[in-house]
Amino acid sequence: MRLIRTTGRSSKQAGALLAQIERRGGTSLDTVLPAVRKILGEVRQRGDAALIRLAVKFDSLERSQSLRISLEETAKAWRDLDPSLQRALETAAANIRAFAERQLPKSWQSSPLKGLTTGQLVRPLDSVGCYVPGGRHPLPSTMLMTVIPAQVAGVHRIVVASPRPAAETLATAHLLGITEFYRIGGSHAIAALAYGTESIPRVAKIVGPGNLYVTAAKREVAFDCAIDMLAGPTEIVITSDLGNPASIAADLIAQAEHDPEALAIFITTKESLAREVIAETKQRSRQNPVARQALANNGYVFLAATSEEAQAITNRLAPEHLTVDSEADLAWVRNAGSVFIGQHSPQPMGDYISGPNHTLPTGSMASVRGGLSVNDFVKLITVQQYTAQGLARLGPHAIRLADAEGLIGHAEAIRTRIGRK
Repeated sequence: MRLIRTTGRSSKQAGALLAQIERRGGTSLDTVLPAVRKILGEVRQRGDAALIRLAVKFDSLERSQSLRISLEETAKAWRDLDPSLQRALETAAANIRAFAERQLPKSWQSSPLKGLTTGQLVRPLDSVGCYVPGGRHPLPSTMLMTVIPAQVAGVHRIVVASPRPAAETLATAHLLGITEFYRIGGSHAIAALAYGTESIPRVAKIVGPGNLYVTAAKREVAFDCAIDMLAGPTEIVITSDLGNPASIAADLIAQAEHDPEALAIFITTKESLAREVIAETKQRSRQNPVARQALANNGYVFLAATSEEAQAITNRLAPEHLTVDSEADLAWVRNAGSVFIGQHSPQPMGDYISGPNHTLPTGSMASVRGGLSVNDFVKLITVQQYTAQGLARLGPHAIRLADAEGLIGHAEAIRTRIGRK
């Protein structure tokens, strides 16, 4: 990790680096777009034939295998799973479900004045596709985080796609009662979910993280099929003057091991702490090649002049994961995907078991949205109803506004109803 001072001779370098980090995002997607567009077009035009060919090529699918995973296969995976892992998955699922239930918006109605009733209906999406990566590591936690909020929302059809699903992922599908699960990944899986094939009906929305090809494909299909967000490499920011160097380093390494392009940043006003954290990350990442590479590529320690400057830098970066010293720090946090408070809140607890979702905004998107939640799986339908009395009271004001806009038909549609019983 590199130490960057925000004052003195390094201030210009720090400013340029912060501006560069702020602009991080989807530019790297452009490098894979030609290949992704070709795959999307092929699946859209040729359906299952193209999908199977690509799954054989990229997902190690055997020609004799079915794209769809049977309930018997997921049930066997659950039976064969170590009991301690079964209990861990059940505990995580219960916490995630309870959190999503608290988040679920409610239908309501109100009468702001006599003769007018307004309100909203909360209705689930008809179908969703949950993408569960199957690359470097099996990620049953991502299935928990994408499927459970959809279930809480009441989505009728929940489809899971995952390339080369590990036994743990198969077992999690059984735990959650998933009945439609396909062993496909990459941009061809996104194409199948977005456009549909002979064997996979299209879905209304696609959620879940993935590699560069998956993310680029989601961006390309976004006008044909709703998506949650474009998730880039993992990000971590720790802003602390009080933290333990070993704990800070451990969290930086934990997120850095996701991807060689992960972003890992420590912000402090204490130079001694900054140098201790740098030393700890160097020592602790020796046996972790992915984390070591990420820290070398995108690992920074910003030494700020004041606490206020450290806070401002943090909000500028709008990190996916943020750790702060105390609950009082929440008062200044404006932009972050998920916040972890204090010495006893390691970020991996949020990845697995706390309850809040671990599918979080990256690439500065935390400045405009939060992480995946039950709200991503519902739509709000507004409702309004007038009585004759209510229309007589508010109608003339609406007519005046319609006249001001020159919309004669609007005014007439209101005027013809006023005074009717």
